[in-house]
Amino acid sequence: MSKRDYYEVLGISKGATTEEIKRAYRKKAHEYHPDKNGGDKEAEEKFKEVNEAYEILSDPQKKERYDRFGHAGVDPSAGGFGGGFGGFEDIFSDIFDMFGGGFSSSGRKRNGPMKGADLKEHVTITFNEAAFGVEKNLSIYRHETCNECDGTGAKKGTSRVTCPNCNGSGEVRTQQRTPFGQFINVHPCDRCKGKGTIIEELCEVCNGLGKVKNKVNIKVKIPAGVDNESIISLRGEGEPGINGGPRGDLYVLIKVLPHKLFKRDGNDLILEIPITFPQAALGDDLVVPTLEGKISYKIPAGTQSGTVFRIKGKGIKHVNTGRMGDLYVKIIVEIPKKLTGEQKKLLQKLATSFGTEGHEQRKSFMENVKDILGI
Repeated sequence: MSKRDYYEVLGISKGATTEEIKRAYRKKAHEYHPDKNGGDKEAEEKFKEVNEAYEILSDPQKKERYDRFGHAGVDPSAGGFGGGFGGFEDIFSDIFDMFGGGFSSSGRKRNGPMKGADLKEHVTITFNEAAFGVEKNLSIYRHETCNECDGTGAKKGTSRVTCPNCNGSGEVRTQQRTPFGQFINVHPCDRCKGKGTIIEELCEVCNGLGKVKNKVNIKVKIPAGVDNESIISLRGEGEPGINGGPRGDLYVLIKVLPHKLFKRDGNDLILEIPITFPQAALGDDLVVPTLEGKISYKIPAGTQSGTVFRIKGKGIKHVNTGRMGDLYVKIIVEIPKKLTGEQKKLLQKLATSFGTEGHEQRKSFMENVKDILGI
């Protein structure tokens, strides 16, 4: 099946800016991430497709080649001449498939080098670690080259030998008569699976696989400003390739623990601070906590509950631009629930002295009630 256009995969136009490409990638990656789709194979394939599209379109040189030549300009395995003769290649490929051919029309073996499988892992970090960045040690299990046989799969002291079934060619040719004439049927050797060599005595450690599953430790640098469900891609840290192909990639999904005081909105922080009625009425110098320590902030007299003050540059650093977000402080005027008899008398006296002149919102409200209801 032919690959979809990378712009179509990300849902953007060909003239999209770098920021638009990045924004589209984040949206699609979030939509199709395997952890959000419960093992849905189709979603998993789309997730890989989205990552492949972003890898090409986010690189200016690769993007230029793709815009000029399509997939053939960025995929060494695409073959053809910039995609111009892809139709003929597909036709000959279909004919070879019909008769069990082991080669594509460009002469490449079907069992050629293939990229290894991708891996995914989760890392949980604190709110502050997400804000300032951190390096984590990640332990994963993946296949590594067998030390006993150095990856050959053969018992120590022995080696692979030429396959007697295909004489080392890796293929078997037979003739077949068809309505179209006589065809040479070429297919990979069943005994050596197209490798041309076989193992007579299997390695006792890896049982002939040439690799064993081991626990490995990987250092993951998490940049400042990452958010919950951010994905960090580590190239070449996945499973080993097949037939000499490159390793797959490791995708690390970040989980950020909540903070006891702060809530996050993008790169801005939101903080609610409860104050007393006298503080709100008279104004006060508040001690405001930030991620880097405490600062002093003066609120004016008559501050209303729900008022929000903005403190610039005290939020979280943007993961790409480095620009600092802001801290938004929301004031909550706390009303005491339990009062002594003396306190009640003092409040009643204070209320009488205020009348309605000191409460502009209540005065305006009552006037509107009077206009509407006529009372």
